[in-house]
Amino acid sequence: VQLVESGGGSVRPGGSLRLSCTAPGLIFRRSLSQGYALGWFRQTPGQQREGIAWFDDDGRISYALSVKGRITLSIDDTKTTLLLQMNNLNSEDTAMYYCAAGGYGGAWSDVDMEYWGKGAQVTVSE
Repeated sequence: VQLVESGGGSVRPGGSLRLSCTAPGLIFRRSLSQGYALGWFRQTPGQQREGIAWFDDDGRISYALSVKGRITLSIDDTKTTLLLQMNNLNSEDTAMYYCAAGGYGGAWSDVDMEYWGKGAQVTVSE
């Protein structure tokens, strides 16, 4: 299953972007009921992936402290698209953003992910 991200781009500090992640053939709500975790990581060159927003295997939403209060994770009404609304962006949010799905061993970790998207670039600059 290939996850497909969209909605990346360039924005000025203080601006907003909404990222989408679709998974043809995979219904996100069904995945959650089967104990899959779904969410987003981001990565800058030379750095480890950072988990920023996720549904855990019980469907609870969590956010990294670095983005809490500025982003919102949701699933659209069709239950086929994972959404990440990002507001009040700053330069430290510049990164490649990846959608992922997989197991949950008590923490949102990239080593547990089974499915990945190719990433969407977000650039925040003047």
